Amino acid sequence: MSPTRQFFVGGNFKLNPGTLQAKKDIVEILNKADIDTSAEVVIAPPSLYLLPLQQILRKEIKVAAQNSYLKTSGAFTGEISPTQLADAGIPYVILGHSERRTIFNETSDVVAQKTRAALDAGLSVILCVGETLKEREANQTKQVVEDQLKPVVDILKENDWSKIVVAYEPVWAIGTGKVATSAQAQEAHADIRTFLSSAVSSSVAEATRILYGGSVTASNCKELGNQKDVDGFLVGGASLKPEFVDIINARRQ
Repeated sequence: MSPTRQFFVGGNFKLNPGTLQAKKDIVEILNKADIDTSAEVVIAPPSLYLLPLQQILRKEIKVAAQNSYLKTSGAFTGEISPTQLADAGIPYVILGHSERRTIFNETSDVVAQKTRAALDAGLSVILCVGETLKEREANQTKQVVEDQLKPVVDILKENDWSKIVVAYEPVWAIGTGKVATSAQAQEAHADIRTFLSSAVSSSVAEATRILYGGSVTASNCKELGNQKDVDGFLVGGASLKPEFVDIINARRQ
């Protein structure tokens, strides 16, 4: 829990809920809520709803795209351009989410290229990494996460890291109800920080915010959020519920 790193809470709506009205209802709860204004809060609706939600969201909360492509324009049907997102005033994009890696077969090299393109367009990136249950049980977490980060490290300059937030999401804990213990989360986050220190620089390692994602709820967010190297959360299902407000306020005294 660093006093120098601003607490960050992201809400990834994924392909939910099914209507614009349902999303407006979520925004209305957030707009009326008493939230910790010292935290940076970002929500990521499906791309179709980015602009309508951005127009009605309170100014303290930002929107993020859930994905963007590694090219800025061209014959890429169905993709979303990082320069178009930036032009629309969308500040953040989530890249490398485990669902993109597993369901859509995005490699770490592709994620790195997308990250480079997003930064070049002027976006900030929520960069997701994490291991499967099989990899966790084989004690490969540290290696898997480093292998996912290395192509990004190789393609970025040191000053690019000021626009990156890393989200550690153990795949076995996403939407399963299973949660990494606070000790497991802390260990993984500390390993990421150590890796960034050796692979990039100690100042980047110290400044980079590392989020935990994986079945974060109102009941477990306080303990997780008080770990030394946990700088916030990337929240899935709970971001669609009123308890998202409690997660945003996890660090509030």
